[in-house]
Amino acid sequence: MDYTAKVKDSNEVFETTREADAKSSSIHDANVKYQPRLISVGESWVLKGLDDALANTKAGDKLSLEVPPEKGFGMRDTGKVRMIPLRKLGEDAEKVTVGDAIEIDERTGIVRFIGSGRVQVDFNHRFAGKTIVYDLNVIKSLDTDQDKVMGLLKRRFPIDESKIKFEIKGAAVDVNIPEEAMMMEGLQIVKRSIANEIFKFVPALEKVNFVDSFNKPKQEKPAEQKQEKPVQQKAA
Repeated sequence: MDYTAKVKDSNEVFETTREADAKSSSIHDANVKYQPRLISVGESWVLKGLDDALANTKAGDKLSLEVPPEKGFGMRDTGKVRMIPLRKLGEDAEKVTVGDAIEIDERTGIVRFIGSGRVQVDFNHRFAGKTIVYDLNVIKSLDTDQDKVMGLLKRRFPIDESKIKFEIKGAAVDVNIPEEAMMMEGLQIVKRSIANEIFKFVPALEKVNFVDSFNKPKQEKPAEQKQEKPVQQKAA
């Protein structure tokens, strides 16, 4: 599906698959490939309110959907707001300002207040207690094994679709790892995730082969040099 998500009460756009919306909302990231997102309905890949709504849609549907907090990022919990000594932030204490996201005890929180040597950190999700609005288009239903494998590969390899190559041979599929993905961080984990998803969503396939291919760089032909004619010496 193609979508843009925003906070209802502030109209703040925080996620989109549309490059034009990202640019107009000042959240554009040049390193992000903006393209429709693959969703497996019922697998909790998205917020529960959105997941529930997608179960009743079909390809071609366009809708605006409101997701309440209890089916979105949850209600606010005052127990997740803590006051801690500023010194606990160590060397970063002098750099922190209100609104910053910081990590403490392996948890990420938002700084709400700084004063008297203490800092108030809110460990609620940034959008806890907020209603989320989705403007979305259901573009396509992936029904064939071919479409499902391509969708799963595109989900893991954020590169141009034309560079993703694979071939289904009976109960096996050969996947060519694109050169652009060779140096991806955690590539082995990505491969395992792809294999697990293919086995889950394409039951007819029982084996996934990953093929690493390298193209020999083209070498420029050296310029031909004119050979000088040897000087003929006359006999004395």
